[in-house]
Amino acid sequence: MSRPPGPQDDLPDRPGRDGLPPARPRRRPRDGEGTPAQRRRAARERSTLLPGGVDEVARQRRHQAGERLRRQARRAWIGDGLAIGIDIGGTKVAAGVVDAEGRVVARARRETPTRSPQAVEDLIADLVEELSARHDVVSVGIGAAGFVDATRSTVLFSPHLAWRDEPLREAVELRVRERLGRRVGRRTLVENDANAAAWAEYRFGAGRGEPHLVVITLGTGIGGAVVRDGRLQRGRYGIAGEFGHMVLVPGGHRCECGNRGCWEQYASGNSLGRDGRELARGGSPFGHALLAGAGGDAEAVRGPVVTAAARAGDPAAVEIMEDTGRWLGTGLANLAAALDPGTFVIGGGVSEAGELLLGPAREEMRRTLTGRGHRPEAEVVLARLGPDAGLVGAADLSRGWG
Repeated sequence: MSRPPGPQDDLPDRPGRDGLPPARPRRRPRDGEGTPAQRRRAARERSTLLPGGVDEVARQRRHQAGERLRRQARRAWIGDGLAIGIDIGGTKVAAGVVDAEGRVVARARRETPTRSPQAVEDLIADLVEELSARHDVVSVGIGAAGFVDATRSTVLFSPHLAWRDEPLREAVELRVRERLGRRVGRRTLVENDANAAAWAEYRFGAGRGEPHLVVITLGTGIGGAVVRDGRLQRGRYGIAGEFGHMVLVPGGHRCECGNRGCWEQYASGNSLGRDGRELARGGSPFGHALLAGAGGDAEAVRGPVVTAAARAGDPAAVEIMEDTGRWLGTGLANLAAALDPGTFVIGGGVSEAGELLLGPAREEMRRTLTGRGHRPEAEVVLARLGPDAGLVGAADLSRGWG
């Protein structure tokens, strides 16, 4: 005689009616377990346990993330002692000992030796050894032209130096230990050179007090960086700000990054040199000043030669500089549309042309700016720290700022 089913029939240790063991009771997946659908369902179920529901879960997660960042910041900052800053450019490596107020108290400078990563790393170690012999430093910051990973240790890609996935921090620390038998300071940090320069201008220069700042560095190529609310905006993978490789002219001049028509092919020291050489080769009387500045060799005309001739009033060089300024303004208008900063700070060697460059840049930016006449315009100003910006910023960032 059968009996009515009771609660004990559903206990998990009893076989099912088909003779198979029953399914285990469903367990809510822990964080990170299960399929995406199971994780979403578990999150919804957890949210019902909190008074604020999903919003409360999000609020608690933001609070926990903020606490982690604050703890990391407290651990990261290592004080206001002297720091070594090194700025690696396509043609020169500048180094200095920098105090907490951004003052350079000792300097060293070398030519960038070759396109060999090892030769550059040896040179960096030489500079660290030289400067640390005379000063007690707490950290070393290295500003490198190229993509620097989010851990600020590896140069992923440098268009102007032969660096591909180069573990720069590790290589430099190893060389310094081999030479001195010890570390120099408590930390070595690698930063994108434009980020370093931008940080210096934000802390000590033309961008001081500006909450939303974009810095453009015009050197061999074009570097860029964004500082917002006191923080460098590095992006998810650490390589934000490579504005020089925005394509402005599809199919245009070949860039060292492999693309064609990048912004830096029209508004950088390399583009100045290319246009100057073209004029000097043609035998035109307009190229005489450029030839003279290059010692009579048209192939020796580089950006600094054109900049110097423009500042001296040479009409051909002024025309090249004005054209470069217009290309600069076109790029700034694009960045203003995307980022809406309060100020653009223009630095790097090409910026030594001053208003010969910035005047045409402002005019072109106003002419092409989206919503012109109906929106506030960002200021366009010259950087104040000059060639020291990269090394000053790298040193300051190595202390734990930014």
